[in-house]
Order: sequence, then structure tokens, then C-alpha cells
Amino acid sequence: MAQEDVFKKIVAHCKEYGFVFPSSEIYDGLGAVYDYGQLGVEMKNNIKTYWWQSMVLLHNNIVGIDSSIFMHPTIWKASGHVDAFNDPLIDNRDSKKRYRADVLIEDQIAKYDEKIEKEIAKARKRFGDSFDEEKYRATSANVLEHTAKRDALHERFKKAMNDGDLAELKQIILDEEIVCPISGTRNWTDVRQFNLMFSTEMGSTADSNMKIYLRPETAQGIFVNYLNVQKTGRMKIPFGIAQIGKAFRNEIVARQFIFRMREFEQMEMQFFIKPGTELDWFAKWKKTRMAWHQALGFGADHYRFHDHDKLAHYANAATDIEFLMPFGFKEVEGIHSRTNFDLSQHEKYSGKSIKYFDPETNESYTPYVIETSIGVDRMFLSIMCASYEEQALENGETRTVLHLPAPLAPVKLAILPLVKKDGLPELAHSIQDELKFHFNCQYDEKDSIGKRYRRQDAIGTPYCVTVDHQSLEDNTVTLRNRDTMEQQRVNIADLCGILSDTVSITSILKTL
Repeated sequence: MAQEDVFKKIVAHCKEYGFVFPSSEIYDGLGAVYDYGQLGVEMKNNIKTYWWQSMVLLHNNIVGIDSSIFMHPTIWKASGHVDAFNDPLIDNRDSKKRYRADVLIEDQIAKYDEKIEKEIAKARKRFGDSFDEEKYRATSANVLEHTAKRDALHERFKKAMNDGDLAELKQIILDEEIVCPISGTRNWTDVRQFNLMFSTEMGSTADSNMKIYLRPETAQGIFVNYLNVQKTGRMKIPFGIAQIGKAFRNEIVARQFIFRMREFEQMEMQFFIKPGTELDWFAKWKKTRMAWHQALGFGADHYRFHDHDKLAHYANAATDIEFLMPFGFKEVEGIHSRTNFDLSQHEKYSGKSIKYFDPETNESYTPYVIETSIGVDRMFLSIMCASYEEQALENGETRTVLHLPAPLAPVKLAILPLVKKDGLPELAHSIQDELKFHFNCQYDEKDSIGKRYRRQDAIGTPYCVTVDHQSLEDNTVTLRNRDTMEQQRVNIADLCGILSDTVSITSILKTL
């Protein structure tokens, strides 16, 4: 099945089973805005808990805050967002559709990559076990041709982005004969800059209104509070401040479901360090963050680092952790060495000293910062994509199953009475009443036991308990594993201990 079709099925699955709904759907929706349903919000909260505890509980020198969405507008002037938070915009005159010029070119680069991989896949199939991929890449005329075109385009694109050369970006689009996906034409406007911040006004009268912005990132709320946290928490460098919160960007092209939205949630940690140590800490946090992702068990081949071709104005090192989505490797987390840009700018624009006094060296300095920033929604989508499977069974049937990591699954245990009589529902409810204090349980008595198993597989419930007539006699139940579908007889009194070892966030944290 084509990956595009797989992705469409995942999007439909999210709606059908209560994970994600289009926002304002009864009013025909609102572009690139989504609501999390009853299962989606549970899973999203579990993701946030996993991140928060891995940051705050596992590190003695990291604490959390929750800053306001509305902040003084000068903050965004100091951070550079008012003047420099732009994307290159281009319109197609025939379709009247608007695109990001850089994304169009990145997609073109990805097409060259796909052509290379197709050539290699065909060769691997033709030569079998004797296939030498490295040699084939170095000698195949087709692969060499595609690689040369890809590398030349990449270098040209990289230079144009670093130079801010909008005319060159348009020329690349024309030279590569990139067409509008809607109209199929190359009737493009010039490329121009588009500021991504939403603005509004604060004040009770027209004369006293102040123009303010919905924050496009959560980091600045940390920076303007860094000294408050440092002093009240008696923090010593190095230390970090973590935050989870909403951010807003007026994206030119919001697409691929919840991957790129106008309202989204970030999990960010800013780590304050002594100048001169930033590249060592950058390397350490790269390793730490990749381990956090890979602890979920999807396999190392699903992840890669992608170093930035164009560094942001505040950074001296930057990389992305990319995850293999159905539409290719895409960024889920950014790790940046932000130098002392942000704190220096806020000191300059506020006129207040926010330097750190180091009692060990008896000197004051502006700390450098290592940032880790992960999109909750992108993380959610990556987990859904990696977990979704349409599985063929030995009896010829198929089942749709979400192989969600058990600690992140919205429902940990489904409790299913075999029949709706003979005291089985009562015993099932009593089991739920006992276990609900430990993890999220769901009671289900409708339809055959097989259909109920399939329903739980589809929402990623790692375990099901079936209460039958034997349960009334010896206080045992059948415990079914979602992934293996194996069943075992266990004592009701042992359920909590058995499940807690695998469904708690702690079980992942211990592997880090």
C-alpha cells in the first residue's frame, strides 16, 4: 500500500476512534486547527508526562515553569520575531494557492532522494544477497546522475537561504520546473517574506489599546523569568528550566494533518551554561534526547539527526531529530545552541541587568543556552504513524492494531465480562473500581468477546481482562496481550502488580 494511502488511513482512524477531530467541524472546520478527542487527550497527556518527568524528575538541576501566552510586545522586538520571524511566500497565479518557497524546494530535493532509493531498491531485488549497496551507489550511472542533481540543488538552495536571496529562490523553482500541485502550472509570483505572528490588541478603549502578540514559541517566557527562577530556586549553573505550553503561528502552508498547525503545543527546556562550554553540552543533549525517543521502542532506523544548513540568527549549532513519517523523515525535535543572544537582547531592551553571578569564580556573566524543543502534536503523530498496523492473522482475518508503547496508551486495561449476566458484570466492575486508582481502565460488555478485543486493539489498549464463570470460582481472569494476542490465567489480586511493571511511565524512565 502506498504510504500516502497509509497516512490517509491513520488520519481517518484518529477521527473514527476519538483521537483527533477537525476543529469546528459542524461549521465546516477551521483550516489547520484540530481538537483532541477523549482518547487523544489521554495519550497527549501521557506524552507530556513522559517528557516532564524525564526532564524534571530525572535531573536535579532542572525545574519547570508555566509562563503567560500574552507577554509585553517589546519581548518580541528583543527576540527578533517582529523583524525576522518570516517565511518565504510564493503564490501560484492560476490556482490562487499560497506556498512556502523553501518547502517546495525541499520537496523537490526529497524527490531526488526517492529516485535514488528506488534505483537501489530495484538493484537490491535484482542482485539479492550479493548486492553491494556502497559499490552500486558509486558506479550506477542513474544513481550518480540523480545524486549530482540533488547535491547541486541542495547547495544552491542552502546558499539562497543563508543569503536571504528571495529572487534566487524563485529562480530555483523555475529552473527545477516545480509546478503547483493544484493547477499543475508554473505561473508563480515573486517570493516575498511573510511574518508568522498573530497579533491582537489589549486595552479597554481604542486610545489605550496596546498591540500584543500570541506567542510564536514558549522559550521567551523562560528567558524573561530565568533570573527569577535562579534566585528563588537558588540554582547554580548549569541548570535548566522546562515548560509545556501553547504557541501560535500563522503558517503559510499548514498541512499533513497535525504535523503543521496554527495552534500547537511545545515542550521546551532551556539549559543555562557557562560560556565556552556550549558545544560540549550541545553534544550531551543530542545524545540524551535521542535516547529519550528511542526508549519508546520503535527502532533506531526510525530516527536521524539533521544538522541545519541555515543557522538561526541566535544559534552557533543546531540539529533536528527527525522521525520517519509516512511522508518521509520530518522534524519532531530541535536542539539548538542559542549562545547568549536571548538574554543579552532582553538585557539591552529592558535596561535591566540579568547577568548571573558565579560564586565559584566570583564573576558575573550572561549565560549561554542549550535549547531542546519538541512539538507535542508532532510527537503524537509520529507515535500514531509508527504504531498503526493492518495485520494479517493466521486464520485469514485481518485486524487493525495500534502498537502504542504501553505507558503512552490512553487506556491501559479493558475489563470485559464474558456475558452480561450470572454476576460477571458485577465482578468486572469491582475489578475496575480497584484498578482505576492506578491506571486508566475501560469497561466494555457490548458485542462478542472477539469484537471487543478488536475494538481495544484499534485504540492501542495493551491488555484486556476477560471475566468468566471460572473467575467466580477461583478469582482468576484471562489476561490478553495486545501485541502477541497470547492469553494467560492470572489471579485478580496480582493484576495491579503485573500491569504496573509495564504500563507506568516509570517503566520507560528506568531505561533512560
